[in-house]
Amino acid sequence: MTTLRLAPGAAASRILGVGSFQPERVVTNHELSQHMDTTDEWIRERVGIVERRFAGEDLKLVDMAVVAGSKALADAGISPSDVDTVILANCTMPTPIPNGAAQVADRIGVKAAGAFDLNAACAGFCYALGTASDLVRAGSARRVLVIGAEKLTDWVDPHDRANAIIFADGAGAAVVGPAEEPGIGPVVWGSAGDLADLIYTRDDNYLFQEGQSVFRWATTRIAPIALRALEASGVAPADVDVLIPHQANLRIVESIAKKLRAAGAREDLVVADDIVYSGNTSSASIPMAMDHMRAAGRVKPGDVALLVGFGAGLSYAAQTVICP
Repeated sequence: MTTLRLAPGAAASRILGVGSFQPERVVTNHELSQHMDTTDEWIRERVGIVERRFAGEDLKLVDMAVVAGSKALADAGISPSDVDTVILANCTMPTPIPNGAAQVADRIGVKAAGAFDLNAACAGFCYALGTASDLVRAGSARRVLVIGAEKLTDWVDPHDRANAIIFADGAGAAVVGPAEEPGIGPVVWGSAGDLADLIYTRDDNYLFQEGQSVFRWATTRIAPIALRALEASGVAPADVDVLIPHQANLRIVESIAKKLRAAGAREDLVVADDIVYSGNTSSASIPMAMDHMRAAGRVKPGDVALLVGFGAGLSYAAQTVICP
């Protein structure tokens, strides 16, 4: 009987560095109110957004991913030649073929990399981070560049007040590598395919979201998933320094934080609120929020962060990480 040899893996994995990118164009609530039936007050009250960033026609999803990925490599202090795998989480590539990851790898200078796109929509970054961590631990990869990037403005009806006020463009990235002590906990993930009709692409190729139903689902289902991720990694709610959920809606974020505090999280738990000035950027929102919070001094190296993503599919995933 033939025995197969396994590649030597790492004892554990960790995030080595992060980076992000946003388009220059800032779109305020007031600007949106000029061509649709909405107001600044209405938007702030319901979703908590003040402004968001929109990419122009000449700025592609891959372009944003390249910048965010390059910044993450620089932050990690490694060169493209040190990376052997690139995962691009997204749900808004203009076409499914060719995939974006291989293009991003080539433009960054990661040659002959394993490269693939991953579509779990707004849960995409957590799915990709869990995959990258397991690749490193299994020995299938040494260092993985994980990017979440979206150009949602290509897929949203600009006159749809329910969705055009929420979604925006951007990219966030993280480098995952080997570690002696765990820096990325087990991913806890799942799906609810019976609710696929809550978020989907319409026949006219615009994104549709049943906002109220998604809100009710997220505010009841996501906190228990986050607590499961803590349990899987052996971390008590009181030991979490930072909560970084997908930036879907500020009211959803606040609801998750409230339930975690009720479960034992500290009152001074730092909670990501990047949606206020970035909007909902789907798979880009978690790494982008982490990068922005770190730059603002709200996240410090060594902090215990709880990440939780959720979105179309419906798909969800969460894990505990140590911040770089």
